[in-house]
Amino acid sequence: MEHAIAAALVSSMPSEDDMLRRDFLKTAMATAVLTAALPVQAKEFLAMSNEHFADVNGQHLFYSVHGAGKPLMLLHGGIDPDSFGNNVAGLAKGRQVIAVHLQAHGRTPDSDRPLRSETMADDIAALIGYLKLGKADIMGYSLGASVALQTAIRHPDAVDRLVVVSAAMRQDGFYPEGVAAFRQLEANAATFGPGVKASPLGETYPDVDWTKLFRKVGDLTKRPFDWSADVAKLHARTLLVFADADAIRPEHMVEFWKALGGGQRDAGIDGSLRPANELAILPNTTHYTLPVDPMLPQIVGRFLGAALKAIG
Repeated sequence: MEHAIAAALVSSMPSEDDMLRRDFLKTAMATAVLTAALPVQAKEFLAMSNEHFADVNGQHLFYSVHGAGKPLMLLHGGIDPDSFGNNVAGLAKGRQVIAVHLQAHGRTPDSDRPLRSETMADDIAALIGYLKLGKADIMGYSLGASVALQTAIRHPDAVDRLVVVSAAMRQDGFYPEGVAAFRQLEANAATFGPGVKASPLGETYPDVDWTKLFRKVGDLTKRPFDWSADVAKLHARTLLVFADADAIRPEHMVEFWKALGGGQRDAGIDGSLRPANELAILPNTTHYTLPVDPMLPQIVGRFLGAALKAIG
């Protein structure tokens, strides 16, 4: 599937520089800066949603509210705050979806603070407290999945169920070429930023400093991390979701699943020995199509205990 953001960025580069284009596409794959959500769809969601700001944890955090019912905090991928496309409405059938723009993304302004999954997780926990939700379910994709995971690790009293969509618990969970691309993103920010600014996504969010955002995302993603020990101690019931052609290595998917207690034994004829946590691998998907795949709300809805259906 051709992505609107990729097309805008590639077309904005010098046509004779094929190597630069290839480098961009590899970097984008590694950092999840591309999504299948079209900016036109994002505008429709924002126009229909209940929009708010919360001053929490030193951040002016934007969030929009969709639907009604048990709260689900929804955290987007890197660069594009509208990563889930039409699936926002699908997820909001049967529950209240609170879609947050993370620091420096979309309508949440940047601050002097560097981008870190841990501090953005503190923002989400503070928002849950600000909204007096007690415990909330939380779902994130890619960068947002890392933030969601850290929220559950650092603030277990704020998280009920956790959905992690296409994320690693260690940096080497990505393919080696992805890890290598992480190290290049910060240096290439001045090339990528203007391309996004000139794209439909840039028009949707004109206040974002795209070059600075790429630089800060690059600074974040180049840093090694290993959260496997914390994952093994998670209290929140968790669903892992991956694409069958993901940016995450399949061996790491299984390792992540085993750290959560899965893959240890046959569940038995009656299923009584199955683990509390769950694993899903969606067929015919990639890291970039996964957040907008119509199967995603159905799988998440079953895990969360609500009859959710994708739209369209």
